[in-house]
Amino acid sequence: MTPASPAPSPTSPHPPQPPATPARRLLPLAVPAIVVGVVCALILLGVSLLAEQFQDVLWESLPDALGVGRFSSVWMVVMLTATGLAVGLVLRAVPGHGGPDPATTGLVDAPMRPGIVPGLLLVTVLALAGGVSLGPENPITAANIALAFWLGRRFAPGAPGELWVALAAAGTIGALFGTPVAAALILSEALASQPGPGAFWDRLFAPLAAGTAGALTMSLIAEPSFGLSLPAYTGPHWGDLLSALLIASAGALLGLLAVYAFPVAHRVFTALRHPVLALTAGGLVLGLLGALGGHLTLFKGLDEVKTLAGDPDGWSAGEFAGMAIVKMAALVIAATCGFRGGRIFPSVFAGVSLGLCAHALVDAVPPPLAVSCAVLGVLLAVTRQGWVSLFTAAVMVGDASVLPLLCAATLPAWLLVTGRAQMQLDTEGKSLR
Repeated sequence: MTPASPAPSPTSPHPPQPPATPARRLLPLAVPAIVVGVVCALILLGVSLLAEQFQDVLWESLPDALGVGRFSSVWMVVMLTATGLAVGLVLRAVPGHGGPDPATTGLVDAPMRPGIVPGLLLVTVLALAGGVSLGPENPITAANIALAFWLGRRFAPGAPGELWVALAAAGTIGALFGTPVAAALILSEALASQPGPGAFWDRLFAPLAAGTAGALTMSLIAEPSFGLSLPAYTGPHWGDLLSALLIASAGALLGLLAVYAFPVAHRVFTALRHPVLALTAGGLVLGLLGALGGHLTLFKGLDEVKTLAGDPDGWSAGEFAGMAIVKMAALVIAATCGFRGGRIFPSVFAGVSLGLCAHALVDAVPPPLAVSCAVLGVLLAVTRQGWVSLFTAAVMVGDASVLPLLCAATLPAWLLVTGRAQMQLDTEGKSLR
């Protein structure tokens, strides 16, 4: 008998690699991955289009018919308060009450019961249309994971449940960003921390196929664009390095302020004891914040941020700073009073506002550099996902020449946020770390 080979030394320069998965086992995953990705994109597209149509009614047709200014302070307060009341009443009536407390959930969580999905999608549409400062990513991802897990276990019971979670998450994230790269980056952080058989790219094969299918479906139908109309970046220059480090750190600090305010705001709304009352009160506060910051601080922020970037010299430094602070405050209120929604897109708006504030204060700081670094810092604090923060910051300006400075700016910003509280609570209302 041939003696077994000695185990590699822990200090060996060539540690053992996980065995590769044969192609004959990966190929059958392509079809269900593509189907899941396409369906996830269609659900996201349907919810987004429905919300946009309803938004036009609430913010254009209705105020015009009543002879009220579309974005007058009174209308913003009335509309957001009414949205909170409507969402609260729907959550009270629907099965499952829209799932767990949104302050305790992340972007990718365990599957919920499929019966919760219709009510969750309904309140998501109401919040998006009503002007709540949250994006669609968290509830849509949760809904798609629930449906994919339920159908996958029903029609392919032999497949591991984790597969359907990964496929639905990748398909939804790919559709949200219009590229599978975002899905691959987010899942790569999760896969790196989870032991499992097969090489890394073998484990990423099916989710990447789902993300590609979701991204292509969304791109072919809706043609999403995240690029901002900012002046071209002509750097890098030595002076830009200091600017990048300072602005990204300032963005991280702004994000951390929101993170530490998160459990405090949650306790305040929880003390109201009744979800309908908490959501109505939250809607009222959001309306007042909208009246303070202006109508650009309403909604998820993706369209509004393009308005800001289209005229980087159109507001003063104080106005940009005010919008960044109001948006982060609105994000905290919306996510703690009970509205269902994601935190990435509002954080991007706050980061863009902060970056343009830096440019307004120091004209020599190029707008693309200031915006990308501020977005990077805020997202690092809010999401704690380094790759997706770096990717989003780079995509917003669409210029690869800022990447070296962004990588450098990541370092001090990460040192500020690592090990600190996160913008997510446990079931006892305490911040996760």
